Amino acid sequence: MENFVDYVKILFRSGKGGGGSVHFYRGPATPKGGPDGGDGGRGGHIILKADPQEWTLLSLKFTKHIFAKDGDGGRGGLKTGKDGEDIIVKVPLGTVARDAETGEFLMEITEKDDEKILLPGGRGGKGNNFFKSATHQTPRYAQPGEPAIEKWIILELKILADVGLVGFPNAGKSTLLSAVTAAKPKIGDYPFTTLVPNLGIVKVREGQTFIMADIPGIIEGAHEGRGLGHRFLRHIERNSILLFMVPADTDRNIRDEYAILLHELEQYNPELLDKPRLLAITKCDLIDDDLEKMLRPTLPTGVPAIFISSMTNKNLQQLKDLLWKMLNES
Repeated sequence: MENFVDYVKILFRSGKGGGGSVHFYRGPATPKGGPDGGDGGRGGHIILKADPQEWTLLSLKFTKHIFAKDGDGGRGGLKTGKDGEDIIVKVPLGTVARDAETGEFLMEITEKDDEKILLPGGRGGKGNNFFKSATHQTPRYAQPGEPAIEKWIILELKILADVGLVGFPNAGKSTLLSAVTAAKPKIGDYPFTTLVPNLGIVKVREGQTFIMADIPGIIEGAHEGRGLGHRFLRHIERNSILLFMVPADTDRNIRDEYAILLHELEQYNPELLDKPRLLAITKCDLIDDDLEKMLRPTLPTGVPAIFISSMTNKNLQQLKDLLWKMLNES
């Protein structure tokens, strides 16, 4: 995941439409025939297409321009110009396209079969044959093709996962992910070990799996763009369930730390608070049963909580079962 890329800015241009033809039929027996100018071809579209095999925008990282081909002009003999070739840009699920200048949302790719036109090619112009009529039998004009559309567009990736891990650096998110999935994230006891999202498939029981995402650690002020800020928070928007993680050995009390995490999400996007959430008290191998009993009354209200240890596997199966149940309820 060293090459995880979740943001690119590219100049896209669709193809312009080919012009219609002004042409009149000429033959040995017909020196002055009627109009037979064909229509111009359509310019190429720029299309975004889902690629479920991709997890990152890495393939587009060094691409600055993507231009589709123009449509060919019409010709005599009612020949229509050839359409410009479409350009299909493959992107991972969870890709959002925005106008780089206005910030306007354009589209998002969220389903494995999604294929959407980002910039349509210009329509081809009508040839002079189109304009003939009973009263105007020799039109000497044709339509030009429509112009191309050119835009700087930002493609952003929002990870699509079933469960997103939310916690300060060192809350034990990477350790949990490596304990319950086959993912092998970097693990270290210092802030911002996880600088890019890590994804793993959690096997609950036979035939039951879901995707868990470990996202860079949040810090107070993340919603203002401090630390990894918005880059981190946008990945949470797509998770079905938020698993809040607070270590048993936190310097603050558990309730306060949970409240700060909740506040960060609310400041960024209040709708995040509508998602189902679960609180895991991590690193419980560092405390004994008596201390756990003392901590229970201090837990925040209104959220189910579970004490776990990724080092000793304490309650990890119960955690997976609980998340599976919540996913199916939501």
